[in-house]
Amino acid sequence: MAEKNKKSYLPLRTTNKLKRTMRKHYLLAKYHKWWGRPLRKPLAWVTSGAPVELLLAFGIFPVYPENYGAVCGTGRVATALCQEAEAKGFSQDLCSYARSNIGSILKPDSAPMGGLPRPDLLVICNNICGTVLKWYEALARIFQVPLFIIDTPFIADEPGDHHVAYVLEQLEDVTHRLEKLTGRRLDKNKLAHHLNLAEEAVKIWQEIRYLCKAHPSPLNIPDMFLHLAPIVVLRGTKEAVRYYKALLNEVQERVRMGQAAVAGEKYRLLWDNIAIWYTLFRFFRMFSERGACFVVDTYAGGWAMDLAPGEPMERLARTYTTIFLNRSLKFRAQQMIDLIHEFDVDGFVMHSNRSCKPYSLVQEEIRRIVTTETGVPGLVIEADMADFRNYSEEQTRTRVQAFLETLEAR
Repeated sequence: MAEKNKKSYLPLRTTNKLKRTMRKHYLLAKYHKWWGRPLRKPLAWVTSGAPVELLLAFGIFPVYPENYGAVCGTGRVATALCQEAEAKGFSQDLCSYARSNIGSILKPDSAPMGGLPRPDLLVICNNICGTVLKWYEALARIFQVPLFIIDTPFIADEPGDHHVAYVLEQLEDVTHRLEKLTGRRLDKNKLAHHLNLAEEAVKIWQEIRYLCKAHPSPLNIPDMFLHLAPIVVLRGTKEAVRYYKALLNEVQERVRMGQAAVAGEKYRLLWDNIAIWYTLFRFFRMFSERGACFVVDTYAGGWAMDLAPGEPMERLARTYTTIFLNRSLKFRAQQMIDLIHEFDVDGFVMHSNRSCKPYSLVQEEIRRIVTTETGVPGLVIEADMADFRNYSEEQTRTRVQAFLETLEAR
Protein backbone atom coordinates (compact mmCIF):
# COMPACT_ATOMS: atom_id res chain seq x y z
CA MET A 1 0.00 0.00 0.00
CA ALA A 2 2.85 2.40 0.88
CA GLU A 3 4.40 1.89 -2.55
CA LYS A 4 1.06 2.49 -4.25
CA ASN A 5 0.54 5.75 -2.35
CA LYS A 6 4.04 6.91 -3.25
CA LYS A 7 3.35 6.41 -6.95
CA SER A 8 0.03 8.26 -7.00
CA TYR A 9 0.94 11.25 -4.84
CA LEU A 10 4.12 13.34 -4.42
CA PRO A 11 4.57 14.86 -0.95
CA LEU A 12 6.31 18.20 -0.36
CA ARG A 13 9.71 18.44 1.34
CA THR A 14 8.55 21.68 2.98
CA THR A 15 6.10 19.65 5.09
CA ASN A 16 8.91 19.05 7.59
CA LYS A 17 9.37 22.82 7.91
CA LEU A 18 5.60 23.14 8.37
CA LYS A 19 5.66 20.71 11.29
CA ARG A 20 8.50 22.63 12.97
CA THR A 21 6.77 25.98 12.39
CA MET A 22 3.46 24.86 13.87
CA ARG A 23 5.13 23.04 16.76
CA LYS A 24 7.00 26.24 17.64
CA HIS A 25 3.76 28.27 17.52
CA TYR A 26 1.93 25.95 19.88
CA LEU A 27 4.91 25.65 22.23
CA LEU A 28 5.18 29.44 22.43
CA ALA A 29 1.47 29.58 23.21
CA LYS A 30 1.64 26.80 25.79
CA TYR A 31 4.51 28.36 27.76
CA HIS A 32 3.34 31.90 27.19
CA LYS A 33 2.47 32.45 30.85
CA TRP A 34 6.14 32.22 31.82
CA TRP A 35 7.27 34.96 29.46
CA GLY A 36 8.55 37.48 32.01
CA ARG A 37 5.42 38.16 34.03
CA PRO A 38 3.96 40.65 34.79
CA LEU A 39 5.18 42.24 31.55
CA ARG A 40 4.25 39.32 29.32
CA LYS A 41 2.05 39.77 26.28
CA PRO A 42 -1.65 38.98 26.80
CA LEU A 43 -2.84 35.86 25.02
CA ALA A 44 -6.05 35.99 22.98
CA TRP A 45 -8.21 33.30 21.49
CA VAL A 46 -9.37 34.66 18.12
CA THR A 47 -11.56 33.56 15.23
CA SER A 48 -9.97 32.88 11.86
CA GLY A 49 -11.65 35.93 10.29
CA ALA A 50 -10.69 38.40 12.99
CA PRO A 51 -8.43 41.43 12.23
CA VAL A 52 -5.44 39.92 14.00
CA GLU A 53 -3.03 42.64 12.81
CA LEU A 54 -4.64 44.98 15.33
CA LEU A 55 -3.89 42.54 18.15
CA LEU A 56 -0.30 42.11 17.00
CA ALA A 57 0.16 45.89 17.07
CA PHE A 58 -0.73 45.77 20.77
CA GLY A 59 1.72 42.91 21.40
CA ILE A 60 -1.09 40.40 21.97
CA PHE A 61 -0.30 36.74 21.17
CA PRO A 62 -3.12 35.18 19.07
CA VAL A 63 -4.24 31.54 19.25
CA TYR A 64 -6.87 30.07 16.92
CA PRO A 65 -9.31 27.48 18.31
CA GLU A 66 -10.50 26.76 14.74
CA ASN A 67 -7.00 25.73 13.69
CA TYR A 68 -6.82 23.65 16.86
CA GLY A 69 -10.10 22.01 15.82
CA ALA A 70 -8.42 21.00 12.55
CA VAL A 71 -5.53 19.56 14.58
CA CYS A 72 -8.02 17.56 16.65
CA GLY A 73 -9.76 16.39 13.48
CA THR A 74 -6.52 15.30 11.81
CA GLY A 75 -5.57 13.43 14.99
CA ARG A 76 -9.00 11.73 15.00
CA VAL A 77 -9.69 12.84 18.58
CA ALA A 78 -12.28 15.52 17.73
CA THR A 79 -15.24 13.14 17.95
CA ALA A 80 -14.37 12.03 21.49
CA LEU A 81 -13.92 15.68 22.53
CA CYS A 82 -17.24 16.57 20.89
CA GLN A 83 -18.90 13.87 22.97
CA GLU A 84 -17.45 15.44 26.12
CA ALA A 85 -19.12 18.74 25.21
CA GLU A 86 -22.37 17.00 24.28
CA ALA A 87 -22.43 15.29 27.69
CA LYS A 88 -22.52 18.80 29.20
CA GLY A 89 -25.50 19.83 27.10
CA PHE A 90 -23.95 21.19 23.92
CA SER A 91 -25.96 19.97 20.90
CA GLN A 92 -24.47 17.64 18.30
CA ASP A 93 -25.84 20.08 15.70
CA LEU A 94 -23.28 22.69 16.75
CA CYS A 95 -20.01 23.23 14.91
CA SER A 96 -17.54 20.40 15.57
CA TYR A 97 -14.71 22.92 16.01
CA ALA A 98 -16.70 24.55 18.82
CA ARG A 99 -17.60 21.22 20.44
CA SER A 100 -14.07 19.81 20.22
CA ASN A 101 -12.66 23.06 21.63
CA ILE A 102 -15.08 23.00 24.57
CA GLY A 103 -14.43 19.28 25.02
CA SER A 104 -10.69 19.96 25.21
CA ILE A 105 -11.36 22.42 28.05
CA LEU A 106 -13.52 19.89 29.90
CA LYS A 107 -11.05 17.03 29.43
CA PRO A 108 -7.59 18.42 28.56
CA ASP A 109 -5.84 15.08 29.16
CA SER A 110 -7.62 13.72 26.07
CA ALA A 111 -6.74 16.71 23.88
CA PRO A 112 -3.64 17.30 21.73
CA MET A 113 -0.93 19.16 23.67
CA GLY A 114 -3.19 19.10 26.73
CA GLY A 115 -5.51 21.68 25.18
CA LEU A 116 -4.92 25.34 24.43
CA PRO A 117 -3.45 27.72 27.03
CA ARG A 118 -5.93 29.80 29.03
CA PRO A 119 -6.81 33.06 27.24
CA ASP A 120 -6.62 36.54 28.74
CA LEU A 121 -9.20 37.83 26.25
CA LEU A 122 -11.41 36.59 23.42
CA VAL A 123 -11.82 38.29 20.04
CA ILE A 124 -14.40 37.33 17.43
CA CYS A 125 -15.48 38.57 14.02
CA ASN A 126 -18.60 37.02 12.51
CA ASN A 127 -17.63 37.59 8.86
CA ILE A 128 -17.33 33.86 8.11
CA CYS A 129 -19.42 32.23 10.81
CA GLY A 130 -22.40 33.07 13.02
CA THR A 131 -21.73 30.24 15.49
CA VAL A 132 -18.63 31.97 16.84
CA LEU A 133 -20.78 34.49 18.73
CA LYS A 134 -22.43 31.92 21.02
CA TRP A 135 -19.31 29.74 21.07
CA TYR A 136 -17.18 32.58 22.41
CA GLU A 137 -19.90 33.75 24.78
CA ALA A 138 -19.71 30.28 26.32
CA LEU A 139 -15.91 30.59 26.50
CA ALA A 140 -16.22 34.00 28.17
CA ARG A 141 -18.42 32.44 30.85
CA ILE A 142 -16.00 29.54 31.33
CA PHE A 143 -12.86 31.69 31.63
CA GLN A 144 -14.39 34.93 32.96
CA VAL A 145 -12.33 37.05 30.55
CA PRO A 146 -13.22 40.04 28.32
CA LEU A 147 -14.96 39.30 25.01
CA PHE A 148 -14.44 41.63 22.03
CA ILE A 149 -17.02 41.35 19.23
CA ILE A 150 -16.71 42.78 15.72
CA ASP A 151 -19.94 42.51 13.76
CA THR A 152 -19.71 42.65 9.97
CA PRO A 153 -22.84 43.25 7.87
CA PHE A 154 -23.63 40.69 5.19
CA ILE A 155 -22.67 42.01 1.74
CA ALA A 156 -25.60 41.17 -0.55
CA ASP A 157 -24.20 42.98 -3.61
CA GLU A 158 -21.04 45.10 -3.55
CA PRO A 159 -19.47 46.51 -0.37
CA GLY A 160 -20.43 50.13 0.21
CA ASP A 161 -18.78 52.89 2.20
CA HIS A 162 -21.51 52.56 4.85
CA HIS A 163 -20.55 48.90 5.41
CA VAL A 164 -16.94 49.86 5.93
CA ALA A 165 -17.85 52.83 8.17
CA TYR A 166 -19.93 50.53 10.38
CA VAL A 167 -17.03 48.12 10.89
CA LEU A 168 -14.48 50.91 11.24
CA GLU A 169 -16.44 52.44 14.12
CA GLN A 170 -16.35 49.09 15.92
CA LEU A 171 -12.62 48.68 15.31
CA GLU A 172 -11.99 52.09 16.84
CA ASP A 173 -14.06 51.09 19.88
CA VAL A 174 -12.15 47.81 20.19
CA THR A 175 -8.91 49.80 19.94
CA HIS A 176 -9.91 52.01 22.88
CA ARG A 177 -10.80 48.93 24.94
CA LEU A 178 -7.51 47.25 24.07
CA GLU A 179 -5.64 50.37 25.11
CA LYS A 180 -7.32 50.18 28.52
CA LEU A 181 -6.70 46.45 28.81
CA THR A 182 -3.01 46.57 27.86
CA GLY A 183 -2.13 50.01 29.21
CA ARG A 184 -0.60 50.85 25.81
CA ARG A 185 -1.57 53.29 23.08
CA LEU A 186 -2.06 51.94 19.58
CA ASP A 187 1.08 52.45 17.51
CA LYS A 188 -0.25 52.92 13.96
CA ASN A 189 3.21 52.37 12.55
CA LYS A 190 3.24 48.91 14.13
CA LEU A 191 -0.25 48.27 12.78
CA ALA A 192 0.89 49.28 9.29
CA HIS A 193 3.96 47.03 9.70
CA HIS A 194 1.85 43.95 10.50
CA LEU A 195 -0.59 44.76 7.69
CA ASN A 196 2.31 44.96 5.25
CA LEU A 197 3.65 41.61 6.46
CA ALA A 198 0.20 40.08 6.07
CA GLU A 199 -0.03 41.49 2.55
CA GLU A 200 3.42 40.13 1.66
CA ALA A 201 2.48 36.62 2.83
CA VAL A 202 -0.84 36.81 0.97
CA LYS A 203 0.95 37.76 -2.26
CA ILE A 204 3.27 34.76 -1.94
CA TRP A 205 0.32 32.47 -1.12
CA GLN A 206 -1.46 33.79 -4.22
CA GLU A 207 1.60 33.03 -6.34
CA ILE A 208 1.78 29.50 -4.95
CA ARG A 209 -1.88 28.93 -5.81
CA TYR A 210 -1.49 30.41 -9.30
CA LEU A 211 1.36 28.00 -10.05
CA CYS A 212 -1.27 25.25 -9.97
CA LYS A 213 -2.49 26.54 -13.34
CA ALA A 214 0.45 24.59 -14.75
CA HIS A 215 -0.15 21.25 -16.50
CA PRO A 216 0.48 19.07 -14.57
CA SER A 217 -0.33 20.83 -11.32
CA PRO A 218 2.58 20.92 -8.84
CA LEU A 219 0.18 20.66 -5.89
CA ASN A 220 -2.91 18.69 -4.90
CA ILE A 221 -5.44 20.23 -2.54
CA PRO A 222 -4.32 18.26 0.58
CA ASP A 223 -1.05 20.19 0.19
CA MET A 224 -2.94 23.47 0.22
CA PHE A 225 -4.99 22.47 3.26
CA LEU A 226 -1.93 21.50 5.30
CA HIS A 227 0.20 24.45 4.25
CA LEU A 228 -2.63 26.91 4.86
CA ALA A 229 -1.99 26.79 8.62
CA PRO A 230 0.79 29.43 8.86
CA ILE A 231 -1.14 32.06 6.92
CA VAL A 232 -3.96 31.65 9.44
CA VAL A 233 -2.13 31.39 12.77
CA LEU A 234 0.94 33.47 11.83
CA ARG A 235 -0.80 36.12 9.72
CA GLY A 236 0.96 39.46 9.91
CA THR A 237 4.32 38.05 11.05
CA LYS A 238 7.81 37.64 9.55
CA GLU A 239 7.57 33.90 10.27
CA ALA A 240 4.69 33.53 7.80
CA VAL A 241 6.58 35.41 5.08
CA ARG A 242 9.72 33.29 5.57
CA TYR A 243 7.72 30.10 5.54
CA TYR A 244 5.86 30.85 2.30
CA LYS A 245 9.03 31.96 0.55
CA ALA A 246 10.45 28.48 1.26
CA LEU A 247 7.27 26.79 0.04
CA LEU A 248 7.19 28.96 -3.09
CA ASN A 249 10.74 27.94 -3.98
CA GLU A 250 9.84 24.25 -3.85
CA VAL A 251 6.65 24.68 -5.88
CA GLN A 252 8.49 26.75 -8.52
CA GLU A 253 11.09 23.97 -8.72
CA ARG A 254 8.35 21.44 -9.38
CA VAL A 255 6.90 23.55 -12.18
CA ARG A 256 10.33 23.98 -13.81
CA MET A 257 10.89 20.22 -13.67
CA GLY A 258 7.36 19.36 -14.78
CA GLN A 259 6.76 17.38 -11.59
CA ALA A 260 3.13 16.43 -10.94
CA ALA A 261 1.57 16.27 -7.50
CA VAL A 262 -0.65 13.47 -8.86
CA ALA A 263 1.08 11.03 -11.18
CA GLY A 264 -0.44 10.82 -14.65
CA GLU A 265 -2.78 13.78 -14.11
CA LYS A 266 -5.93 13.17 -16.20
CA TYR A 267 -8.58 15.32 -14.53
CA ARG A 268 -8.30 18.74 -12.92
CA LEU A 269 -10.81 19.38 -10.14
CA LEU A 270 -11.99 22.19 -7.86
CA TRP A 271 -12.86 21.68 -4.17
CA ASP A 272 -15.44 23.72 -2.25
CA ASN A 273 -15.58 23.94 1.58
CA ILE A 274 -13.36 22.95 4.50
CA ALA A 275 -11.29 19.75 4.40
CA ILE A 276 -12.53 16.48 5.89
CA TRP A 277 -9.65 16.46 8.34
CA TYR A 278 -9.92 12.96 9.85
CA THR A 279 -9.64 11.29 6.44
CA LEU A 280 -7.68 13.94 4.55
CA PHE A 281 -5.28 11.80 2.52
CA ARG A 282 -7.42 8.66 2.50
CA PHE A 283 -10.33 10.60 1.00
CA PHE A 284 -8.32 12.34 -1.72
CA ARG A 285 -6.57 9.08 -2.57
CA MET A 286 -9.89 7.94 -4.09
CA PHE A 287 -9.25 10.62 -6.71
CA SER A 288 -5.46 10.64 -7.05
CA GLU A 289 -5.27 6.89 -7.73
CA ARG A 290 -7.37 7.54 -10.85
CA GLY A 291 -5.35 10.53 -12.00
CA ALA A 292 -7.65 13.23 -10.60
CA CYS A 293 -5.92 16.23 -9.05
CA PHE A 294 -7.58 19.07 -7.14
CA VAL A 295 -5.77 22.07 -8.56
CA VAL A 296 -7.74 24.82 -6.79
CA ASP A 297 -10.31 25.37 -4.05
CA THR A 298 -12.44 28.07 -2.45
CA TYR A 299 -11.38 27.49 1.17
CA ALA A 300 -7.62 28.00 1.02
CA GLY A 301 -8.37 30.82 -1.38
CA GLY A 302 -10.11 32.65 1.44
CA TRP A 303 -6.67 33.65 2.71
CA ALA A 304 -5.46 34.66 -0.76
CA MET A 305 -7.68 37.71 -1.00
CA ASP A 306 -5.94 41.05 -1.49
CA LEU A 307 -5.75 43.43 1.46
CA ALA A 308 -7.55 46.69 0.81
CA PRO A 309 -5.45 49.84 0.29
CA GLY A 310 -5.63 52.97 2.41
CA GLU A 311 -5.02 54.13 5.97
CA PRO A 312 -4.34 51.19 8.37
CA MET A 313 -7.66 51.18 10.25
CA GLU A 314 -9.65 51.59 7.05
CA ARG A 315 -7.62 48.77 5.47
CA LEU A 316 -8.64 46.53 8.35
CA ALA A 317 -12.31 47.48 8.09
CA ARG A 318 -12.56 47.02 4.33
CA THR A 319 -10.48 43.83 4.18
CA TYR A 320 -12.34 41.97 6.91
CA THR A 321 -15.78 43.13 5.80
CA THR A 322 -15.37 41.56 2.35
CA ILE A 323 -14.26 38.02 3.32
CA PHE A 324 -15.71 35.65 0.68
CA LEU A 325 -18.13 33.85 3.02
CA ASN A 326 -19.64 37.22 3.88
CA ARG A 327 -20.68 37.66 0.26
CA SER A 328 -23.76 36.72 -1.74
CA LEU A 329 -24.59 33.41 -3.42
CA LYS A 330 -24.10 35.15 -6.78
CA PHE A 331 -20.59 36.26 -5.77
CA ARG A 332 -19.60 32.76 -4.64
CA ALA A 333 -20.97 31.12 -7.79
CA GLN A 334 -19.10 33.59 -10.01
CA GLN A 335 -15.93 32.98 -7.99
CA MET A 336 -16.15 29.26 -8.79
CA ILE A 337 -16.94 29.93 -12.45
CA ASP A 338 -13.85 32.15 -12.74
CA LEU A 339 -11.64 29.53 -11.03
CA ILE A 340 -12.92 26.81 -13.38
CA HIS A 341 -11.87 28.88 -16.39
CA GLU A 342 -8.56 30.10 -14.90
CA PHE A 343 -7.36 26.66 -13.76
CA ASP A 344 -8.79 24.63 -16.67
CA VAL A 345 -11.01 22.55 -14.37
CA ASP A 346 -12.89 19.42 -15.54
CA GLY A 347 -15.18 18.97 -12.53
CA PHE A 348 -15.81 20.15 -8.98
CA VAL A 349 -16.56 18.54 -5.62
CA MET A 350 -18.51 20.29 -2.87
CA HIS A 351 -18.24 19.18 0.75
CA SER A 352 -21.68 19.60 2.31
CA ASN A 353 -20.25 20.21 5.75
CA ARG A 354 -22.65 19.49 8.60
CA SER A 355 -20.74 21.84 10.88
CA CYS A 356 -20.44 24.85 8.60
CA LYS A 357 -23.93 26.02 7.69
CA PRO A 358 -22.96 29.38 6.06
CA TYR A 359 -20.63 27.53 3.70
CA SER A 360 -22.90 24.60 2.92
CA LEU A 361 -26.56 25.60 2.84
CA VAL A 362 -26.46 27.29 -0.58
CA GLN A 363 -24.19 24.77 -2.29
CA GLU A 364 -26.90 23.01 -4.30
CA GLU A 365 -27.95 26.30 -5.89
CA ILE A 366 -24.33 27.26 -6.51
CA ARG A 367 -23.75 23.86 -8.13
CA ARG A 368 -26.72 24.40 -10.44
CA ILE A 369 -25.51 27.86 -11.48
CA VAL A 370 -21.91 26.80 -12.01
CA THR A 371 -22.76 23.70 -14.05
CA THR A 372 -25.27 25.65 -16.15
CA GLU A 373 -22.73 28.38 -16.89
CA THR A 374 -19.69 26.17 -17.51
CA GLY A 375 -21.01 22.73 -18.44
CA VAL A 376 -18.65 21.30 -15.82
CA PRO A 377 -20.21 18.58 -13.58
CA GLY A 378 -20.22 18.82 -9.80
CA LEU A 379 -20.46 16.28 -6.98
CA VAL A 380 -21.74 16.94 -3.45
CA ILE A 381 -20.22 14.88 -0.62
CA GLU A 382 -21.92 14.85 2.79
CA ALA A 383 -19.61 14.80 5.81
CA ASP A 384 -18.25 16.93 8.65
CA MET A 385 -14.89 18.64 8.91
CA ALA A 386 -13.89 17.14 12.31
CA ASP A 387 -16.57 14.75 13.63
CA PHE A 388 -16.28 11.41 11.81
CA ARG A 389 -19.70 10.21 13.01
CA ASN A 390 -21.19 12.12 10.06
CA TYR A 391 -19.15 10.40 7.36
CA SER A 392 -19.71 7.11 5.53
CA GLU A 393 -16.63 6.05 3.61
CA GLU A 394 -18.27 3.34 1.51
CA GLN A 395 -21.18 5.53 0.43
CA THR A 396 -18.72 8.28 -0.40
CA ARG A 397 -16.49 5.92 -2.38
CA THR A 398 -19.46 4.79 -4.48
CA ARG A 399 -20.39 8.38 -5.32
CA VAL A 400 -16.79 9.34 -6.10
CA GLN A 401 -16.39 6.37 -8.46
CA ALA A 402 -19.62 7.26 -10.28
CA PHE A 403 -18.47 10.88 -10.60
CA LEU A 404 -15.08 9.91 -12.01
CA GLU A 405 -16.76 7.56 -14.48
CA THR A 406 -18.83 10.54 -15.61
CA LEU A 407 -15.63 12.48 -16.27
CA GLU A 408 -14.16 9.55 -18.17
CA ALA A 409 -17.22 9.42 -20.39
CA ARG A 410 -17.01 13.11 -21.35
